[in-house]
Amino acid sequence: MIIEQTNLPGVVILTPTRFGDARGFFSESWNKQRMAEHGFDLDFVQDNHSMSAEVGTIRGLHFQSPPHAQDKLVRCGQGAFFDVVVDIRKGSPTYGNWTGLELSAENGKQLLVPKGFLHGFITRAPMTEIIYKCTDYYAPDCDGAVHWDSCGIDWQFDGTPILSAKDAAAQSLAEFDSPFVFETAEGSAG
Repeated sequence: MIIEQTNLPGVVILTPTRFGDARGFFSESWNKQRMAEHGFDLDFVQDNHSMSAEVGTIRGLHFQSPPHAQDKLVRCGQGAFFDVVVDIRKGSPTYGNWTGLELSAENGKQLLVPKGFLHGFITRAPMTEIIYKCTDYYAPDCDGAVHWDSCGIDWQFDGTPILSAKDAAAQSLAEFDSPFVFETAEGSAG
C-alpha cells in the first residue's frame, strides 16, 4: 500500500498493491490491522455503491454532521471520476481549501476523507461506479450539502453538469454554518 499525503492534513491517498497476470489482478483495498499500523484506526460500518450513467454527473458536495459524522474511504469500481474534498472545520488553517484527485478503475487509487470535510465528485466516464466505506451509518437528519460551485473548485469540466435537485438547491459555502470544529493534535479547539 502506497500512502500519500495531500495539501489537506488528514486527507490521504491510498494506493493498494495490485497483483496481476493475464487474467486480471487481485488487490486488498482495506486491511484494518495493516492500516492501524500506519495510524489509521477506523471502524467502517457501512459500504455504499453508486453508479452514474452520464459523463459530467456531479454528486456533492456532501457531509454528514455530528453525532453521525463519517470518515469515508472512496474508490472507483468502473470508469473514472474526479473526487473532491473541501475542509469545513471552523478554525482550521485550511478552512475552505480543497483538493481533487482522479480515481479510476485503472489507477486503483483511493481517497480517505475524514470527518469535517465536504465530499463530492464529477464523472469522467459513462457508467462510472463509486464504492465507499463509511465509519457511521447514514442518518438522514444529519445529511447536508454545500453548492458544488461555491468553493472555487476547478472541476476540470466544460459544460453543464448533471445534478440532483438536492445538490442544485444546496447552500453556498459563504452561507454555510459548519457543525465541525478544528482540533489541534493535543485535542483542544484550534
